[in-house]
Amino acid sequence: MADRAATRGVVAGLIVLLAACASNAPAPPGSDLQASGDLPEGYYRRLLAKGKPVFRVDPAGSLVVMEVRRRGALAQLGHDHVVASRDIAGYVAPDEGRADFQVPLNSLVVDEPALRTEAGFDTEPSAADIADTRRNMLEKVLETDRHPEALIAVSAGPADADPQQFRIAITLHGTTRTVDAVAQVVKGTDEVTVTGTTAIDQSWFGITPLSLLGGAVAVQDRVNIRFRMRARRIP
Repeated sequence: MADRAATRGVVAGLIVLLAACASNAPAPPGSDLQASGDLPEGYYRRLLAKGKPVFRVDPAGSLVVMEVRRRGALAQLGHDHVVASRDIAGYVAPDEGRADFQVPLNSLVVDEPALRTEAGFDTEPSAADIADTRRNMLEKVLETDRHPEALIAVSAGPADADPQQFRIAITLHGTTRTVDAVAQVVKGTDEVTVTGTTAIDQSWFGITPLSLLGGAVAVQDRVNIRFRMRARRIP
């Protein structure tokens, strides 16, 4: 029972990565996005019409990984979890310092063995635990029947700022929160690759991490994210 409870608690941690808990969070600097559930394709079509370079995300070379870890004196009763997506659509306009991505939530994958190994996780949740985690995440937390997609809008900082510092706005259920991320952009003539990391505390979003038995079984406040986006230039 404790194991199942800890697993459900990990699901709550995923909200920090995709959902907003306040409706008055600011949009990223320079963003004209609306929380419509769609990519702003018109913006990128206008750039193309002006001869500006625009790159389309290649899902085969793109990956977002979210790690939620356990804590507490009885943490061994639970599991750490990895939630990932490779089914990513979107565009990158490197000269404009902007990118927009769309993640279909029903395609999220929980606890791929290779990703658990990369994360250094040392437990093996059962197939039933993984299935329960994924089902609860999609049906009860993300409510994908009503909100099947998440939007991620990326904007660069001012010209005199650190070129590896970016702002990321994550939108779900019509609300948006912004976080900082460190990323490296490698730009070629026909391809752009963006790799980076960020970390989010659940408490920033008004979420109290699950804690049972006086904290003996609990979920860490900190959630780590790593990502790799590859995009190919649109002719």
